[in-house]
Amino acid sequence: MKYALLILAIFGIIVSSLALREHYRTYGDSPCSINERWDCGVVNHSHYAMLAGIPVAALGIAGYILMGMLAFLRSYRLLLVVILGGLGFSLYLAHIEKDVLGVWCIYCVISLGIISMMTLLNLGTVIAQIIRPPNSQSARH
Repeated sequence: MKYALLILAIFGIIVSSLALREHYRTYGDSPCSINERWDCGVVNHSHYAMLAGIPVAALGIAGYILMGMLAFLRSYRLLLVVILGGLGFSLYLAHIEKDVLGVWCIYCVISLGIISMMTLLNLGTVIAQIIRPPNSQSARH
C-alpha cells in the first residue's frame, strides 16, 4: 500500500504544481480554459484561491508532500487524519467551484479524485490493521 499511496501523492504534487503555475500566470489564455464551465484561470485567480495569504495550490503541494512522507513511513493512522482533512478541504473547494464561482478547474477536480482514492486506500489499510491479529513471533514457533 505504501507505494500506491506514494505514487498518488506524487501525482497530487504534480497537479497542485500545475494549479500553482496557473495561479501565477499573468499572460495568455489558460491551457485548461475549455469553455465557460471549465476554466482553471477563473478559479485560480479568484479570491478563494488564497488562504491566509498563501495560494491554495501551494498548500496542496505541502499537503501531498506530508502525505507522501507519512505513507513512506507507513504511519497509516496519522496519514488517515491528514488525508481526511485534505479530503474535507478539497470537498469544500469543490463546493466553492460549483455553487459560488460556477466554474470548475480541471486540476482541482483531478486533485479531488486523487485525495478520494488515497482516502479509500488508506482507510482500507487502517481497517485491515485493526481487524487483523497482530503478528507475533511466539505464534510461529
